[in-house]
Amino acid sequence: LFLKAVVSTQSTGAHRLFQHNLTDEENFAIYNKCSWKHGHGHNYKVEIRVKGKVNEKTGMVMDIAVLKKEIQDLIATIDHKFIDKDVPYFANVPSTVENLCIFFWEMLAPKLPDGVKLNKVKIWETDKNIAAYKG
Repeated sequence: LFLKAVVSTQSTGAHRLFQHNLTDEENFAIYNKCSWKHGHGHNYKVEIRVKGKVNEKTGMVMDIAVLKKEIQDLIATIDHKFIDKDVPYFANVPSTVENLCIFFWEMLAPKLPDGVKLNKVKIWETDKNIAAYKG
């Protein structure tokens, strides 16, 4: 039997979608207003799903408090930050919502206990801009 545990949280951050090797005009052609040189912000909603066998002793896939702490520590790396400038991972990686999902996956997956796997990272940039990553 496998169960999924879901933790949802929120974060606020700013970013600018651009690639260093492109001109401002080329970036605008790809990212439109999201490439504005002063950036823009979002109130991100983050959902993390893990899966694993239910531990017979605890009755849990994993301690949800431990999962929440790991997620909060990760959220702190982007919360109220200019993601492109303050998070080294995004120095040369466009901070799209898709790449944020991958970043969360890569940072969180190694911190899970044995027998527990990430199932999905889902991030809402807005109510209409959503990405999900399953590894």
